[in-house]
This record gives sequence, structure tokens and C-alpha cells, in this order.
Amino acid sequence: MFWYVVKLLVLLPLIGLMIWGSLKLAQRMQGRFGAPQSGTRSVRIVETTMLSPTMRLAVLEFHGREILVSTSRNGLVRLAEAPARPRSEIEE
Repeated sequence: MFWYVVKLLVLLPLIGLMIWGSLKLAQRMQGRFGAPQSGTRSVRIVETTMLSPTMRLAVLEFHGREILVSTSRNGLVRLAEAPARPRSEIEE
């Protein structure tokens, strides 16, 4: 019984430290993998709106066009396309 308590007192903080460390590492590495080189980004997300827990609308800017897409578990569906608005109009 004594060794069980000793193991518990040693292993529980160790497991907690491992969980904390993996969360900190994930935060630090978030966005580093698969990120495009600076200045070479051709797609920009202008705006997103969640319709339901599994469905979302997004406006993407791609080569001077704004594309409205619907995202769900089944993938992306293009809904509409229009010329891109000037950035000053979007930020207001």
C-alpha cells in the first residue's frame, strides 16, 4: 500500500507536467507547419460566418476575385463569385 501511494505521488505530477508541456509545445508550433512563405500567399480569408456546428460560410479572396464558399463535413461548395472590393471598404 505504501509503494502505491509513493508511485501515485510521483506519477501524477509527472503526467500533469507532460500534459502541460505538450499543450505549450502545441501552442508554440501552431501555424508554423504548412505556412506559406511571406509575400507568396495567393488566397486570403476575408470573412467567415458559422451557420451551424457543421456548416460555415466563408468569403475567400483569390487573384482579385471574392468567392463565397460553404464548408461542411462533405467539403467545399462554391456559391458565388464577384470582383474583389477595395481593402478600405472591407475594413470599415
